[in-house]
Amino acid sequence: MAEDTETRPASAGAEEREEGEIADDGDGSAAAAAGRVSAHPLENAWTFWFDNPQGKSRAVAWGSTIHPIHTFSTVEDFWSLYNNIHHPSKLNLGADFHCFKDKIEPKWEDPICANGGKWTISCGKGKSDTFWLHTLLALIGEQFDFGDEICGAVVSVRKNQERVAIWTKNAANETAQISIGKQWKEFLDYKDSIGFVVHEDAKRSDKAAKNRYTV
Repeated sequence: MAEDTETRPASAGAEEREEGEIADDGDGSAAAAAGRVSAHPLENAWTFWFDNPQGKSRAVAWGSTIHPIHTFSTVEDFWSLYNNIHHPSKLNLGADFHCFKDKIEPKWEDPICANGGKWTISCGKGKSDTFWLHTLLALIGEQFDFGDEICGAVVSVRKNQERVAIWTKNAANETAQISIGKQWKEFLDYKDSIGFVVHEDAKRSDKAAKNRYTV
């Protein structure tokens, strides 16, 4: 799946330039210019958010422990960040790590998320790293037919399992939601059924919330 997107480290294009193509004047400006030219912009800017698990042990409002980490808008920025942060299997128990389109907060109360829901995939401890990376590549590479419906994704580390979820904007748009769920499973080569839960239902009782759609 990852081969379908132009997601590669910034250094990948360096060897493709012919010797002497950009002359260096010795002050580094030519190298900087080359970096700007070779950058691969993404269709959308994205922001990583981290939910501090330590804050969950205190009586604080839900969502108050979520903080933005970094916003990126090029393939090179993504890899520079991804290669220097902990993967899900290395996160503390209780942590949530989000990647959402810029200007969208990973909270049910955000106006863009309020009427949406989420598809969720569960896996064993330490197994979410590959799912998380391939999900990110599909998101930033705009691989979904209904990509405009997607808000972002989150990986959650819990005691007995890890979960990766994709949040969407409009739960009532059945065509879009079913398409997103099916394509996500294809990208991850995931064989089990997955369910879509509406945020409003989860607010009332996360454990009792029933799937609106299943693929």
